[in-house]
Amino acid sequence: MLSDVVFKIDSFKNEQLDIESWRIDRGQSWCVVGQNGAGKQFVYQLLTGELPLATGEHGMYFNPDEKIRGISFENQQRIYEQELRLAANDLLAEEDTATCAKDFLPENQREHPLIDLLNLRHRLDAPYSLLSTGESRKLLIAQAILEGATCLILDNPFDSLDVESCQRLTAALKRVVDDGLTIVFMISNRSDVPAWCRQLATIAAGKVKAHSGLDASKIQGLLGELFATAPQPDWPDTALPLDDYPHRFLIDIPGATVRYGDNTVLSEQPLQVKPLEHTLITGSNGSGKSTLLGLVTGDNPQCYSNAVEILGVKRGSGESIWELKQDMGIVSNDLHRRYRIRCNALTVVCSGFFNSIGVYDAVSEHQTRIARQWLIAAGLKGYDKAPFQHLSYGEQRLVLIARALVKSPLLLILDEPTQGLDETNRSRVLNLMDTLDKRRHTTLLFVSHRLDERLPLFRQHIDLDDR
Repeated sequence: MLSDVVFKIDSFKNEQLDIESWRIDRGQSWCVVGQNGAGKQFVYQLLTGELPLATGEHGMYFNPDEKIRGISFENQQRIYEQELRLAANDLLAEEDTATCAKDFLPENQREHPLIDLLNLRHRLDAPYSLLSTGESRKLLIAQAILEGATCLILDNPFDSLDVESCQRLTAALKRVVDDGLTIVFMISNRSDVPAWCRQLATIAAGKVKAHSGLDASKIQGLLGELFATAPQPDWPDTALPLDDYPHRFLIDIPGATVRYGDNTVLSEQPLQVKPLEHTLITGSNGSGKSTLLGLVTGDNPQCYSNAVEILGVKRGSGESIWELKQDMGIVSNDLHRRYRIRCNALTVVCSGFFNSIGVYDAVSEHQTRIARQWLIAAGLKGYDKAPFQHLSYGEQRLVLIARALVKSPLLLILDEPTQGLDETNRSRVLNLMDTLDKRRHTTLLFVSHRLDERLPLFRQHIDLDDR
């Protein structure tokens, strides 16, 4: 009966997608799994009604009684940009410019147990702009459920969450599915497929194959075929080994304290990194990892109220932040959110030479050649002229990784760099880190929630949950 159907398709084909047959029933949980660039974003747009369809395309049925809500990185980005616009509005009082987390939830639902299950209770009074990527995603999921959504389309919901938060979110979603909610997961890594999901749709080069009622072994077999081992790239070699570095530390922070009003994010937290002492930083969501990195990069203004010495230069001694960043490569969620200008992928990579968002200086032929080499190594051959904003989130992430590497930095700061990447591209990035270790020029400062990213090359591990 169509009354039990959320979405049904008998035959659909356009420039982006080819779907022969697919039916999603109420109360089901589906996983749509594919590599970066396979077309998952178009499936997401199709299911949420965001994909413009040409006149005359047929074969689809959407139940008009369903309330479908999508949560993606792009949703989070749009809200973040709106908050930036509010903050820049001089006509509003300061207290009116920030939307708090609780403002996203129905007022009569703010005591709902789902908020505690997602560990959001202590963050309800925090401005949205100060939430971590994982916290803001959990907030939008809670908002959709508490506002009465009957079907959720979730784009990589477990990315950027610590282990406990993943477990909490998985349990919460299982509970609402048992209560009759329909969920479609868009997944890039097979390890993120929930154990209780029995419906799988694989996608490769835009072709979707739907499989229903599978057991765990069949699901793993299909995923194994989808993620066949890809050859590792030859990474460009543009730097000499680091010898005779004049300072004992690349990073010397004997003990940093960061407060926002009554909220203490870091308290006497040290961070000292010697040359080639690759350092892993871990900790639960909200523990201060990105704040600590902001002290290193100079993007957190409280670096000037703490004793911070970077690359032999003390913060607040008249140094130019741009001069220090010449020896840094940076990949972070914050940079990804702020890279909003319209340009092509090659321009984004070239901007790494200038530490800018966009390129405003002349780019030499040598720089352009190096940028193309890094794009190819990142698996993006032929993407030079592709508009950055039109790429999938994972493809954008690969472009930003190439951007961080074009100038062979002494210090490479990677804040959850594999977020949004499928497991093939994650393998590429981890292979790159091993290559950088062997070349002995770049020192890695790496933030990750994933246990499988705690590589042997790390000489130092700082866990912010231990303090």
